[in-house]
Amino acid sequence: MTEHAYADDSYDPVQHRSEIVFCYDAVDANPNGNPLSGANRPRIDPQTQQAVVTDVRLKRYLRDQLDADGHGVYVRNVKNEKGNQSERWELLRDRLKGLDPDEWDLGDLNEEGEAKLREDIFGAFLDDAADVRYFGATMSLDLQGKYEGFEDYLPDHFTGPVQFSPGKTIHPVQENEEYNSLTSVIATGADKEQGGFDLDDHRIQYGFVAFHGLVDEHGAADTKLSPADVKRLDTLCWRALKNQTISRSKVGQEPRLYLRVEYADEGYHLGGLTRDLGVDAGHSEPIEQVRTIRDLTVDLSDLLSRLERNADRIEGVRVAASDVFEASADGELLTPGDDRGSHGVYEALRDRLGTARVDVVDVYEEAPETMPTAAED
Repeated sequence: MTEHAYADDSYDPVQHRSEIVFCYDAVDANPNGNPLSGANRPRIDPQTQQAVVTDVRLKRYLRDQLDADGHGVYVRNVKNEKGNQSERWELLRDRLKGLDPDEWDLGDLNEEGEAKLREDIFGAFLDDAADVRYFGATMSLDLQGKYEGFEDYLPDHFTGPVQFSPGKTIHPVQENEEYNSLTSVIATGADKEQGGFDLDDHRIQYGFVAFHGLVDEHGAADTKLSPADVKRLDTLCWRALKNQTISRSKVGQEPRLYLRVEYADEGYHLGGLTRDLGVDAGHSEPIEQVRTIRDLTVDLSDLLSRLERNADRIEGVRVAASDVFEASADGELLTPGDDRGSHGVYEALRDRLGTARVDVVDVYEEAPETMPTAAED
């Protein structure tokens, strides 16, 4: 039988729960349109005027980046051999390419054979479906062709151990009225007469979006999410926003802050860390005048204080900040340093948690094998 990474004798389980803060900004962009609005307008909370980005939108970026990195992805927007959008059974079949159906006769299996087949299909699928290991998936479908019947040996669904709450800007936003009605001029006939038509193009002027994420160490076992998968998030989120926001309405988005807090105690996390972010009004332009990241200073006072109060429960922290990201804590500015690996945010974390607990992420390199811990100080 083919050995897969899922196997109990080789699977490396996730031992610690992680909480994620991931922030990016959007300049003259539509970070998440609402097709039900009739004009794909940005999603904006009617009470607070904060822009909203669904977790589905973020996961799409992450899946596309996983695919670009060469990791198998189950939920993909791809076309089949006929040029049509692939159906789910076709996507499932593609994820089972590491399984040889000729080795199995579904009509002549005893109880032991069925158990082995179930294990082989389970492993082959999860080995080549990184997005399912992270986010889970629904599996209610019927395979066709040589894999017909093999879907009966997979669960009806996988519950993903990595979940993100909908992201929100940490401030009210305004739509840029200059983009709302654009005129496109086209050639309309053989005589090249010009015709025009209006295009709805709704964008926000500026938004600093904060996502909260959680990695559940107990749920990780169900999809065989590994510590290496978790560490991959430390670069995946950043690179996904760099590389996958290339459509006309999505360009103008940049990652600004990534923080993954790995906890020492089983089943424990602080929760709601993004609610501890705010705008430092004293060091920022008036919010209605903010147009770029250079106009905004993010107040990390409450976030850093919560982490410091619970330092004994924290195994380690992985962090990355943009070289133009400015923050503050208790009135003190936390600014980028003179070189790529230095930032006031990093120093503030080290002061509160200890140097050994804080590890700065190089977002374009693979994550290290182990998290930093206080014992290594």
